[in-house]
Amino acid sequence: MRDLHELESNALKFWPSELATQEKDLSVIPKLIETQDKFISILNISDSDPFIWKETLKNTKSLSANLFLKHLMVLSDIGGEKLMRFKKELPSIIGRTLHFSWESNNYSYEFKTITSKINWSNKNLSVDGDKITTNIEMSPLIEDICMLLLFGGSAISDNIPTDISEKCIIGALFGKTVELEKFVKQRYIWVSRITGGATSNKLGQLAQHAVKDYLEKKLPHWRINKDKLPGVSHNERTSLSVDIIAKSPNNIFCAIEVSFQVTTNSVIERKAGQAQARQTLLHANGHKIAYVIDGAGNFERQSALRTICQFSDCTVSFKKEELDNLVNFLNSLEK
Repeated sequence: MRDLHELESNALKFWPSELATQEKDLSVIPKLIETQDKFISILNISDSDPFIWKETLKNTKSLSANLFLKHLMVLSDIGGEKLMRFKKELPSIIGRTLHFSWESNNYSYEFKTITSKINWSNKNLSVDGDKITTNIEMSPLIEDICMLLLFGGSAISDNIPTDISEKCIIGALFGKTVELEKFVKQRYIWVSRITGGATSNKLGQLAQHAVKDYLEKKLPHWRINKDKLPGVSHNERTSLSVDIIAKSPNNIFCAIEVSFQVTTNSVIERKAGQAQARQTLLHANGHKIAYVIDGAGNFERQSALRTICQFSDCTVSFKKEELDNLVNFLNSLEK
């Protein structure tokens, strides 16, 4: 049984650069992870007044205005639908001006687009799909949303929407290095509805393909694909579904389950729930089962991972050295 703490200490936690490149069109998460340290540094050095962040960002080449905004949207869990609702509600609550408190002083910001015909939509903000990889400069629209997400929680108003008062609090962390870094890192482990959903499956498939490709290179005489496992099925008509099946030249089989989740979700819980029954079924038919587990989100589910480690014949992370351990395990089955 693999020790969970040892597994975690040998994990990558966040997507390796080669996979982040492949998946940039599938999800914004890798781009956000890649630039989160730059994002944190901008907020850390912008602590002289609540407006200086604009100049700091303007002088930063590696973080565009729309990507900076996307960080704020994910961290506050406020997407385009809520922003369009705020645009309708806020004029009757605060007018065109956000009055807010920062560092025990009061400030005012006049919105430039809150009463215009411009929608506060993801499309107009260039924060979705391929647009997120396009370098968009600061605009009145982006500036308005950034100021709302940064300081809306400090608004001097009794009627401010709860989503704003509770979630738009990032500006209060300007210059507070430890608190800010902890807040950002922890939030990226949590599943945001802005970046979660359907893309999770696509990202999981990329991880499966990467493991499959690695094993094919290291084990050229093995068959690595989605073949059926001999004698193993859920029932008489349905084959057991696993991510990868490794078949040795001597017809030894090993099922391999793969999960790499940067943000936490229920996939790892499902795999854990199946782990004992699957190992029992596979062992009864002379087969083995292995798991490749990684990602900060997965390591948030400690109980699920302990179960998987308990009912796995080999458990490794996504590191090259760890995948080599899987290769060695598979080779040992031939002996």
